[in-house]
Amino acid sequence: MDDIDKQILKNLQQNARITISDLSSEISLSMPAISERLKKLEASGVIKQYTVILEPTLLNKHLMALMLLRFDKPCNGDTFSEFVKNESEIKECFYITGDYDYSLKILTENTRTLELLLTRIKNQPGIVKTQTIVILSTITDSPSIILD
Repeated sequence: MDDIDKQILKNLQQNARITISDLSSEISLSMPAISERLKKLEASGVIKQYTVILEPTLLNKHLMALMLLRFDKPCNGDTFSEFVKNESEIKECFYITGDYDYSLKILTENTRTLELLLTRIKNQPGIVKTQTIVILSTITDSPSIILD
């Protein structure tokens, strides 16, 4: 990946709907060359997907929390993984090292809906300890990596 590819990616991160024509003008490269580079970036997996980032508060999601949890046995994590995939309020789930086994990022409406979700989580087999942290404000939130 060279500097031109990085310029293409930076432009796409700012606006994934930018046209090849506009990219061509922005980078001073022909449209066929831009198109070919995009195809290569997509085929190589560097571009994972094109998406829309929604504003949670405008969709009634006003509460974000982090939850750490520990299992009594690692095998309980397998069924927990399936549970997490079916809970739309769990935005991220990481298997981690340290005193806990998993870290969850939760986005929900309010304290009542958080309580309901935490109850469902705590009812999963094998959970022996949890810690929940409510997010008061977000300092930085980059949905993708930042290119140098």
